[in-house]
Amino acid sequence: MSGESEEPGRSDSAADAVASDVGGRAVGVRGRRRFPVGPVLLLAVAAGLMWVASRMTWVTVTSSDGLTEPRTDELAGGTWFGALTPLALVLLAAIAAVFAARGWLRRLLGVLVTLVAAVTAVPPFALLTDSGDPGQRGATLAELPGRAEVTGVQTAVFPAVLALAAALAAFAAGVLLARMPRESAELSGRYDVPAVRRAAAGAELDKARSGEDAELTERVLWDAIDAGADPTADPAPRDPAAPPTGADGDRPRGGGAE
Repeated sequence: MSGESEEPGRSDSAADAVASDVGGRAVGVRGRRRFPVGPVLLLAVAAGLMWVASRMTWVTVTSSDGLTEPRTDELAGGTWFGALTPLALVLLAAIAAVFAARGWLRRLLGVLVTLVAAVTAVPPFALLTDSGDPGQRGATLAELPGRAEVTGVQTAVFPAVLALAAALAAFAAGVLLARMPRESAELSGRYDVPAVRRAAAGAELDKARSGEDAELTERVLWDAIDAGADPTADPAPRDPAAPPTGADGDRPRGGGAE
């Protein structure tokens, strides 16, 4: 009887230890979640600066056709660089994608953001360095008649600087995303069949409670919670009257005759 009374005691102690370990991991899941706050803030700043720059006047074109009074056209950033507003929307969409993506997909997103930043930087840089012919481009964008002649072109520095600052912020965000360390939760686990993930999570919890080696990752704990299992709960007490089981889960075979 003493052996039978000691066995449940050891089992309860082991169960308490496993439950404490699993519970500690479950409680620490939220604390271990790493949100890329820096890249998200940089993306938001870049999108905001791009939107503001697209509403400001970049180039003022003065023209005359010899028949009417001189004409003045103010070309905003969204006109001078037509992709500026769409690229700002792309950066806003990238913010949502940052939270949805994990692992290599988030790094790929960082590479795409750096490409957007490079494209954004080209027009303001060309405008600030007087590259190209702003008068001819302004005449085309202002849709001047064929007989009109451009008499003056005035470029604004501040909107172009804003666009360059937005490009630099987006580039920094892309670099940070591309260099983020690999997280504990694998991306592929998010696209598995939910029922399969929950069943696998339950199996891992059972292995941990029985004292076997189990991979209790963050994804496994969350799948177990989604399945309705409590990672901190003690395992069901074993019936003392039940016959012992072997390592393979089968009842030991006696040497006597059946």
